[in-house]
Amino acid sequence: MASILLAMPVQAELGTDSYDGNIYALYAGNGSLVPPASSLADAFAASKTSILVYYLDDSATSKIYAPVVSELQRLWGKEVELMPLSTDPLQGRNPLDVTDPATYWHGRIPQVVVLDGKGCILLDAEGFVPLKTINEAVSQATGLPAPLEATQILSFNEVNTEVRSY
Repeated sequence: MASILLAMPVQAELGTDSYDGNIYALYAGNGSLVPPASSLADAFAASKTSILVYYLDDSATSKIYAPVVSELQRLWGKEVELMPLSTDPLQGRNPLDVTDPATYWHGRIPQVVVLDGKGCILLDAEGFVPLKTINEAVSQATGLPAPLEATQILSFNEVNTEVRSY
């Protein structure tokens, strides 16, 4: 008995709310962002600045914003704890305490929250938060100078975008 297997091409689309997998690996070329390297509790214990970025893998706006999050990792490296957090596990539950990322989430995506090493909120913004705004808050939190580079988001095909500094 012979079987015929037909394979359908994979369709990943940047501008749709379809689920395409890990948006950071696919749209930002940086699968190392998720899961986050440490927890908010760990960051507070180490008095380290945290950048929380709330997203959904099946959100067009989150897909388009993914390269900005990857650029934050390039610019700040180990100086901050960068935590892209899918909101799926946060929905419909009450926050436990200030170390619980659900505490800071408003219910919209993308959302960026910058917390200094003591847990004070220095930035809490929704939507396409400019990289310059995030860098200023991180600079305030860390005491390090904000990068002086200007950035530009470029889309060079249906799937891939890049953030270019110049």
